Amino acid sequence: MKNYLLWPTAVTVLLCANVGAQQVQDSTKTVQLDEVVVSDSRFQLKRENSGKTIITISQQELKQNQGRSVAEIINTKSGIEINGTRSFAGQNLSTYVRGGNNRQVLVIIDGIQVSDPSGTSAEYDLRLLNTDQIESIEILKGAASTLYGNSAATAVINITTKKASKEGLALDVISSMGTNQTEADQNYNLSDFSNTLNLTAKQGKLSVLASGGHQYTDGLSAAIGTESDEFSRIDGNVKLGYRFSDRFEINASAFYNKLNSDYDNGFPIEDADFHFTSEQSRFGLSSSYGYENGSINVNTAFNQIDRVFESTFPASYDSQSYIVDVFNKYTFSENIHTIVGLNYIDNQTLFSEEYDSNTVDPYLNAVYVGNQGINVNAGLRLNNHSNYGSNFIYNINPSYRFDINDGYLKFMGSYATSYIAPNLSQLYGPFGANPDLNPEEDSTLEGGFEFKVSDVFIINAIYFNRTEDNRIAYVTIDPNTFESQYRNSADTAHFDGVEVGLDTELAEGLTFDTNYTYTNTKEGLALRVPKSKINATLGYVIKEDTFVGLSYQYVSDRTDTDFATFSDVTLDSFSLANLQLRHQFCANLKAFLAVDNILNEEYTEVVSFTTKGRNVRLGFKLSL
Repeated sequence: MKNYLLWPTAVTVLLCANVGAQQVQDSTKTVQLDEVVVSDSRFQLKRENSGKTIITISQQELKQNQGRSVAEIINTKSGIEINGTRSFAGQNLSTYVRGGNNRQVLVIIDGIQVSDPSGTSAEYDLRLLNTDQIESIEILKGAASTLYGNSAATAVINITTKKASKEGLALDVISSMGTNQTEADQNYNLSDFSNTLNLTAKQGKLSVLASGGHQYTDGLSAAIGTESDEFSRIDGNVKLGYRFSDRFEINASAFYNKLNSDYDNGFPIEDADFHFTSEQSRFGLSSSYGYENGSINVNTAFNQIDRVFESTFPASYDSQSYIVDVFNKYTFSENIHTIVGLNYIDNQTLFSEEYDSNTVDPYLNAVYVGNQGINVNAGLRLNNHSNYGSNFIYNINPSYRFDINDGYLKFMGSYATSYIAPNLSQLYGPFGANPDLNPEEDSTLEGGFEFKVSDVFIINAIYFNRTEDNRIAYVTIDPNTFESQYRNSADTAHFDGVEVGLDTELAEGLTFDTNYTYTNTKEGLALRVPKSKINATLGYVIKEDTFVGLSYQYVSDRTDTDFATFSDVTLDSFSLANLQLRHQFCANLKAFLAVDNILNEEYTEVVSFTTKGRNVRLGFKLSL
């Protein structure tokens, strides 16, 4: 028995021995620097000069949440509810922001818009992402179609993946294992395993990254029942970069992701031996040529997605996307930054036959950063779609900053429009297709403030008012035959609400951040969207090498549909508490322990589907 207890200590000593007395370089201590944001302008601007409250998820925060999925981490941010993150790993994810749905949230990976043209919502599947392959995430809320085009109506999730940044050869091995159990079945069997390898090399002008990961999960049934459903994901990517000169560089990338998941019958809801496979390949090529006061940038990508459903009603989908984004960034002075670009996207999907659509969008955006605290971000875009013709989008985002000692008080306002193009499934798919659809039109009015005191206190609050016109809905057109079709609604939907965020350092090493979201509408919120949501995290750094974090989440009651009776039901509110412990033994070995739903709360996320109870995960990161 003593040998079993001693071996972890012995291994730790051996792994750390080569470090000797050198200083620990990658501590868990958070260093506050002047935060730079990019998503609202595509320029690197100090946060104080941005007219938006952009959410930044840094590499440090990702490390402090090791073992959690990208969707779980994003779900702790203000204004966002990702339904499905608390359920079976293969559960469909629904991203709700400011009363909107999946179709109104755009995901960008390394500068490229990603989506699935064959899906009924055409969203990107966040389940494909491996947290250990991501460097940082920025979330821009509100209408942002002028810079990013289709679907950027309620939020843009801007993801940057890792790349080689340090000279020499480096290898990171990240591995974890944990339980996957419900509140009623606390068996503590190990049934969730994850492993990732990140290999980087950099010498002079050449940089290389090769990464591979795998996750396997078992132990839960998708629907409430006794049958266990399996989920697995494999992913890999290769990135090559070469800087020919101080002015010119090229980067190439290849990504591969594959999901395999069991799932259960949705009507009637019951255990079933169904299976789902999603396979995605993406190839990207980007280049940047700098000249005096500006740069010319070209981002291109090809994306292939194959999805297969094996069930009582089998189906398969094959889709492709070609994306080209060419833009010129020019700085007239220290105060004026401009972007002129052209964005081309071609989507293709095979249903009974192959269909395609494309957009060709010229766009312009300008940012003025005034010396007296006045800042203005404004832009316009002309969307040209192969089906419905042209659509004009614009935004205006002024802000005013008062400098206060080492901080500032900033007032912000904006008005922006955006569009959501009908996807190929709605135009030509097997169910209710309508080739005469027009785009949905969204407009968002915002106003609020942000107050920062040095690096120890920052609070912001935003009021938003959003409208939807021409909403695309699946409606019954013949009640006798139940014939249905996608159609643009003649009604206008209104949403408004408040988002409040607070980040502060209570004492040296002790941080606290919290956010509150209130969402309201006269028409009634969509299914599973909470009216109120609270997130809070208390973190403490002990002697620079140990981090302890306690997080809390409250979700108010929501409406869902019980398909056993075809009636709406109210889901009770719930609260969850999670614990995260991370310790750095030496410069090349870190370990973490995560306990989710500490109190083993019983709750419902989707009617008749399983939710997670208390679960424990243990893992490590070895750097060589």
